[in-house]
Amino acid sequence: QKNRMSLFESIINDLRAGTIKNVTVLSGAGVSVASGIPDFRSPGGMYDTLKPELLTATSRQRRAMEDDPTAVVSWDIFQDNQLPYLELRRPFILGTAEKKWKPTLSHFFVRVLEEKGLLRRLYTQNIDGLDMNTGIKAKNRVSVHGSLATITCEFCQADYPISDFLVALKSNIKDIYGIDPSAPKESTPIPCLKCDKFGVKPSTVLYGRSMPSEFSASLTKDFPNNCDLIIVAGTSLTVAPANLVVMQGSPECRRILINKEKVGMELGMFAGHTNTDVFLQGSCDDGFLTIAKELGWLEDLAQWKDEMCEESAKKLLKEINKNTDIPKKK
Repeated sequence: QKNRMSLFESIINDLRAGTIKNVTVLSGAGVSVASGIPDFRSPGGMYDTLKPELLTATSRQRRAMEDDPTAVVSWDIFQDNQLPYLELRRPFILGTAEKKWKPTLSHFFVRVLEEKGLLRRLYTQNIDGLDMNTGIKAKNRVSVHGSLATITCEFCQADYPISDFLVALKSNIKDIYGIDPSAPKESTPIPCLKCDKFGVKPSTVLYGRSMPSEFSASLTKDFPNNCDLIIVAGTSLTVAPANLVVMQGSPECRRILINKEKVGMELGMFAGHTNTDVFLQGSCDDGFLTIAKELGWLEDLAQWKDEMCEESAKKLLKEINKNTDIPKKK
């Protein structure tokens, strides 16, 4: 444990001293949990609670989703049936468009990295767009699995105006969650305005489809020579090829994992006697708060407190108050 802490301290010292110049962040659903967005892979998350019987699908498609819940967002099912994807994601797409969820402390930590000239790249596996809402420059972020912010056709790649799509989603797609009384009882597919096929959906990457070209282009620019520290936050590291980011650094590149459980061992993390990986166990906000506190960055984060989700803002202010309290005389 002492060795682990000294490894963490040495990273903090190198960040302070400026010997760590390029930081890459790989984030997953865990960084958005404090905002109230449902997690995918955790117990109680979207895949764990998937009820295929509520979705408009054939018996074969339902069986596929029972065997593997991620089939609901696969090309295999979507190319024949657009509805399960849209039914599953309906409140998520509408909530994202309405900015129902606010970014977390974790999201704004990455913004602070950018402001300090330390952010090489953010690779986010999330499709919720909260990373964009912090104002991180587009050139510094890669949405590895696409985003809900734009709508395209899977068949012909034509764009679909998002405002029109939201209207169609509300009027055509049923609500399996029982939260929208104005939703239709049955779902009707939404055709593409160009090719007329039922392929329109948010520009997220379906299982079985290729990654955005910017992913491999950015990897080539960033690794192995332009990265001194990789921070992995809130991801199970089970989805390829996004999880390969952790393996791209040079032997001297340091890594911090912020997660509820230790992951990445099969990717070579925490292995061997020369291993310098650091594990900060707990929520993403707690982990980033620890780093910010050590670096003296609490005030940098505090400038965004009004744009943060409530849970994150409370946590940050509590920490700031704790650090500014004058010790009472005995």
